[in-house]
Amino acid sequence: MLNSSLLRRRTFISLVATTTLSLAACSRTEFNQQEYLPKILDTPPYEQIEYSFAVHPLHNPSRLFEIFNPLMEYLNNHIPQAYFRLEASRDYSTYDKKLASASVDFALPNPYQTIAALDTEQYHVFAKMGDDYNFRGIILVRKDSGIKTINDLRGKTISYPAPTALAATMLPQYFLQQHGLDVLHDVKNVYVGSQESSIMNVLHGDVDAAATWPPPWELLVQQRPELKEQLSVQWQTDSLPNNALIARKDIPIEVIKQVQHLLSKLHMNEQGRRILAGMYLSKFELADNQTYQPVRDFVAHFRAEIRDPEREM
Repeated sequence: MLNSSLLRRRTFISLVATTTLSLAACSRTEFNQQEYLPKILDTPPYEQIEYSFAVHPLHNPSRLFEIFNPLMEYLNNHIPQAYFRLEASRDYSTYDKKLASASVDFALPNPYQTIAALDTEQYHVFAKMGDDYNFRGIILVRKDSGIKTINDLRGKTISYPAPTALAATMLPQYFLQQHGLDVLHDVKNVYVGSQESSIMNVLHGDVDAAATWPPPWELLVQQRPELKEQLSVQWQTDSLPNNALIARKDIPIEVIKQVQHLLSKLHMNEQGRRILAGMYLSKFELADNQTYQPVRDFVAHFRAEIRDPEREM
């Protein structure tokens, strides 16, 4: 059964008040003795429906709100009949369960989560993040670690955000496997819950290498420039289609089209470019379910050669 939060309504009641103002010197008795009181209209001007908009754990919840809440405000200012509420999740597992139960209205999942959501037959893709070249994994090491080759990782510990993080976990693990490392036996894999945690684990020396992907790395470097002095991007993987925008199938198509239009044009105005800059993104673009067929192909190879992510959800 679909979540009923979609039906929560915010109704605005318009009050119409009329007053009289004497503009000439005349007696009150010349006017009709009528009291002018506020009148409540029988029908409100419109109904505002709340929609949840769940973004997967690209960052910790406070950072996620800082980056994505301006986007919600932008949508709210341009679609007056709707109210979009940003919903964060404490970790990937929690987020995955929300999509599996179809408990959120709109979502921005990673590509692996996207195909899993499509398989529930409750969601469909209507747009995606651009810059596919950036949807790739990177593996960080400390510059003083002595790790130069993939063979140097044998017996070492590598941190990742989560088993189902496609760019930051699955792509790096596949890359290492293709380059001669048995990632299930030659290294110790630890899943630390977020992109920032993965990066900070290698910075503090708690692990020997850390997997993540470019946007959270670049955003964290902006906050802490010293990271580039101590860490280096030792390897990077091939890319796949970037994160998707999906809507539950019971959402009115008119609302979806409005969101689709606003997001696909976001890079064409100054306010939109500022919002995108916070995401380390140049634009959103149109997409559909078929856009993610390359992801299905990759996941099939990953399952066959390494592990089944669903068993670790």
